[in-house]
Amino acid sequence: MERHIDINDFDYPLPDERIAKFPLSERSDSKLLVYRNGAIAERRFRDLARELPPQSLLVFNNTKVIRARIILHKPSGARIEVFCLEPHLPADYERAFAVRGECEWSCIVGNLKKWKTGFVKIDFDRDGRACELRAEIVERGEREHIVRFAWDADMTFGELLEYLGRIPIPPYLNRESEEIDLTRYQTVYSKFEGSVAAPTAGLHFTDDLIARMRAEGFAFDEVTLHVGAGTFLPVKSDDAAQHPMHTEHFEVRLSTLEALLAHYGDVTAVGTTSVRTLESLPALGWRIRRGGDPECGRAIGQWECYDLPEDYSGRDALEDIAAYMRREGVDRLKAATQIMITPLGFRFRTVSRIVTNFHQPKSTLLLLVSAYAGDDWRRIYRHALDNDFRFLSYGDSSLLVCDERGAR
Repeated sequence: MERHIDINDFDYPLPDERIAKFPLSERSDSKLLVYRNGAIAERRFRDLARELPPQSLLVFNNTKVIRARIILHKPSGARIEVFCLEPHLPADYERAFAVRGECEWSCIVGNLKKWKTGFVKIDFDRDGRACELRAEIVERGEREHIVRFAWDADMTFGELLEYLGRIPIPPYLNRESEEIDLTRYQTVYSKFEGSVAAPTAGLHFTDDLIARMRAEGFAFDEVTLHVGAGTFLPVKSDDAAQHPMHTEHFEVRLSTLEALLAHYGDVTAVGTTSVRTLESLPALGWRIRRGGDPECGRAIGQWECYDLPEDYSGRDALEDIAAYMRREGVDRLKAATQIMITPLGFRFRTVSRIVTNFHQPKSTLLLLVSAYAGDDWRRIYRHALDNDFRFLSYGDSSLLVCDERGAR
């Protein structure tokens, strides 16, 4: 089936002054645009509970942003920036952060023209002992390169990044990371290291807001999707359907599937990364139903969810995955997804409502919003622009409720 999406239909004027360069002093003071079946209202994020059905389920992405940017130098003194994207050897995130002495990562390299051969390094002090981190490129690619790191400090690679690395704030902020980003470019519920970008819809939540919502009867659960730098990649082709979606790794627990089933038709995904994870599950479920196995080693394809049978529901998928996990005696599944959610007939099978920030023009995230809200995305963004909403990662938020498109 041929698919075409004119990305120019998803453009809008975004003045630089509307991009929030820094977070507000209080997370939940941000504005909340509420879109409900065509109607638009304004609230504060701290009032989110008033806009959701009582005792409904909210699903967070609990990934944690790593200090993925490391500044090293050639022996000549040339400055080289290495941006760690995802582990290569070992490839598993948990093992990659626990390894000592040596590892390999897929990286973007800044000032690559100055690093043709040899190694780059950084000298540092650890517990009064002089230490060294060396890096060399072992495999070159078009955009990403495999970099081998070797260090002599008694530290895991996770500890090394925490000690030497910098938070990789989005490039469109046009500034260096600062002390405030160490805490505010993380959600308060972040747990598992692996992302190079924050799941920004969750930045508005505070511990107090979550506690108040729990006391009011709301349920919370979590998935893990490690956000890659591909989330910032522009759609270069006029036909967005030709844009190759990046792969992101995710994990879901059996207890989360059970919570999703218990609240089926009443699930609010917090952030597009939570949406991507939850809406990837039907593909895993269909693989199980057809062949008995989710084939987690094979990433969910960009268009795979579009080819699922119309009568295969999100509930069916959740039940199929849960039954498989009980049969295999596992409490979590790790998989990867390249899912591309677009207005080309995508059907939301798991997510009922979406909490999300305001995204860049001509981006795949704006396509996702359009897949859910239809052409009303233009009204939503026009209202936000006309009423002083702040945009992008540190900007304000929206709650999208579209009953005829959300899973029921």
